Amino acid sequence: MTVSERGQDLAHALKCDLASETLRTSGRLRLRVTGWSMLPTIWPGDTLELERAKSDELSEGDIVLFSRDRRLFAHRLLKAGGNGIVTHGDAMPRPDPLVAGSEVLGRVACIVRNGKCIQPSKTLSLSERTVAGVARSSEFGTRVIVGIHDLLHGK
Repeated sequence: MTVSERGQDLAHALKCDLASETLRTSGRLRLRVTGWSMLPTIWPGDTLELERAKSDELSEGDIVLFSRDRRLFAHRLLKAGGNGIVTHGDAMPRPDPLVAGSEVLGRVACIVRNGKCIQPSKTLSLSERTVAGVARSSEFGTRVIVGIHDLLHGK
């Protein structure tokens, strides 16, 4: 890793720390998405409106924000248990390792896309499951999907 890459990693970690603290103290936060792990529910460039929530306030299908290793993740809640919650990115091949209650920051209240607020659904439609399946099985397929999406939306 180069010095520049280490500096970028540190800057990203500090932004995540600041975002986590803002959500904990104010109860609300807006974050711009950069990753692909929640395709097709959440696209790179979408903005998430987040509200503070504890793990015992969440329900199956909620998209939750958690912090791990100074990074933030917004993934779907599959199951809650006494030791934590199980989450999964819609486009990821496997569920995440167990998320401790102390790592949970909140839930997605709204996905802002093209100036419109979209309420996240708790389940995927058949077409959304198909897109997620392609993304899950092929990085090349994911790049094609995102490229087509960007072309159709003038990005």
